Amino acid sequence: QLSELRESWFRLDEWKSWCSKLISRELELVLKWGINDFKEDVNGECPAVEVFKYRDENGYFGQSPEPRDTRPPHVKYRVGQVIRHLRWGYRGVIIGWDETARAPEAWIREMHLNNREWSRQPNYAILVDTRDRTAPQITYVPQENIEVVKHTKVLHPSVEDYFEQFDGSQYLPRPWLRSIYRRD
Repeated sequence: QLSELRESWFRLDEWKSWCSKLISRELELVLKWGINDFKEDVNGECPAVEVFKYRDENGYFGQSPEPRDTRPPHVKYRVGQVIRHLRWGYRGVIIGWDETARAPEAWIREMHLNNREWSRQPNYAILVDTRDRTAPQITYVPQENIEVVKHTKVLHPSVEDYFEQFDGSQYLPRPWLRSIYRRD
């Protein structure tokens, strides 16, 4: 029995096959969930799958590589600050912002629904803490839906891609991110 167990469960090919099936099923659920459940989202957000669908040279969703040489006074928050979503309660860290929503018009119509003023205020790209939402996500949130929290680290697999360290209050951007958000 032990040799049979060893052959079926402890072989690399068996594990790779099992993992591949599991990931395929999960990805299918995430894609289905992102397309169906978030169409009615009154908070103007979307899961990371939806954000990355539109990520391109237009710099949508706070991901433009264009340097922000000035920081307008109405942009309340900075890259590296840890926030909490006022309605959904999840925590996250800001990785980018736009002075006004910068997203495809179809996305804004679908996600902002009856809250068109959200597209005229600063919007922030947020790495969502995986303790609050288990699948790693990036959301794009209007300014009025977030508040800063202090002394809170965020768990997300991409935190180290954007930040060098956490100083106890906020994250310190890596040089490439600091070169984009010079005034943050």
